[in-house]
Formats: sequence, structure tokens, C-alpha cells
Amino acid sequence: IHLRDVSVHFGDITGLKEASFDIAPGEFVSVVGPSGCGKTTLLNLLTGLLPVQTGTVKVLGKPAREGNSDVAYMLARDCLLPWRTTLGNAMYGMEARGLLPGKEREKKAHHLLERVGLHGFADQYPKALSHGMRQRNALARTFCLDSPVLLMDEPFGALDAQTKLQLEDLLLDLWREHQKTVVFITHDLGEAVALSDRVMVMSARPGRIVADIKIDLPRPRSVRDLQKSHEFHEIYTEVWEVLEAGMKS
Repeated sequence: IHLRDVSVHFGDITGLKEASFDIAPGEFVSVVGPSGCGKTTLLNLLTGLLPVQTGTVKVLGKPAREGNSDVAYMLARDCLLPWRTTLGNAMYGMEARGLLPGKEREKKAHHLLERVGLHGFADQYPKALSHGMRQRNALARTFCLDSPVLLMDEPFGALDAQTKLQLEDLLLDLWREHQKTVVFITHDLGEAVALSDRVMVMSARPGRIVADIKIDLPRPRSVRDLQKSHEFHEIYTEVWEVLEAGMKS
């Protein structure tokens, strides 16, 4: 992923100012910053949903474009279709993109549902699932797409602390298994540090990238175990101090 000198204006409001960064294949990068600083705007640029106004945005060496099958986008809401079963929702993205014959689609969806802990719930509808289970279903649907680039906009933000830790560890397992390039938006600094290779910190609007912090913690990681790590808390403090300074700029 390559961005150079990208600015976005919404009328008289500058939402993003001169953003530049590169993300290598297979990297897990989180973006943190105050509300309204342009974090989601960055993701919308990478998907092509938001046209580039100034600067350069490239994904896998090509200009970002809407409908790019190399990119999967997981939102904060699960967006499950209420008339589809858990299995049907897991398969939906593959169907929409015309991926795989029907039986292979179903086999792959069953495999991902098992990986996310929804084995035995394939025939249930969203109304029968807890919020955490619905997010697991959305996670399975996203990984079914096999897109090399995964964009995630606060996917675990509304979950309780215990479920959030479970899904963070699950995401790390799936990421290690599938080797995707991940751009992860979050307001949770602990989540950003625990999951990422790098954390980019944005300032208050107009959003600028004020720091790009390498997370020098060994992998594989357990999000739960990191809560007891002195190094984890040192990096957390560093990220918080940069974020706090950016909120005042």
C-alpha cells in the first residue's frame, strides 16, 4: 500500500492533510487518532469509495479503485443479512464476487466458521446470535474472500472486554495463517499495540500522520498474555503520549 501527499477536502473542511505512508505485504498496521481525524477516510481512499483529490494512492502497485477484489473491507457493524443463515452470510461475499463453484464455496465457508468458533451454528439466523457471534460470522465472511489486503474499521469496538480479547487473538491466528496485509482502525490503544507491527498516530482534524511507531514485541503473540508485559505497557504509554500531543496540535 502506497500513499503520497494525500489530502481530502469536504467543502471548506480539510479532513486529511498531506498523508504519506507505505505498508509492506503481510504487515499489520493500526491507525489511531481522535474522532473525526480522517481514519475512516483513509480506508475509503484505499477501497476507491472516495476519489483521490490530491496525491497518490496505490494498492498492490495499482491506483485504488472501487470494486477491487484484492481488497476486503470489514466494518464496525457486522452487516449480516437477516434472511440468510450463518453459513449463507459467510458465503455471501464469495457469491457476490463469483468465487468458486457452489460446493467449494460451502466447504470453504464451513471451514472458516469452524475456525471462528461457529461450528454447529451454520443453520442459525443472525437474530439467534450474540453480538460477538455475529462479528465472528462477519470475520469468517471477510476471510472467505481471500483478498490479500484487509481493511478493518473498528470491528471489535462495540464488544465487551472478554469477547474483544477472544476475537483479537482469533484475528491474530487468522492473520498469521492467511498472511494478509491489514490496515486496522481502532480507538483502543491497547488493541492497536497488541495486534500490530506498526501503529500510525493521527492528529486532530485536519488529520495528519504525526507518528509511525514500530511495535517491537515478539510474535506469535497472545493478547491476553501481553496485558502482563512490561514492554507492552511501555509502548502503550509512548503511543498515548504522541496521541495526546496530536490532539492539542
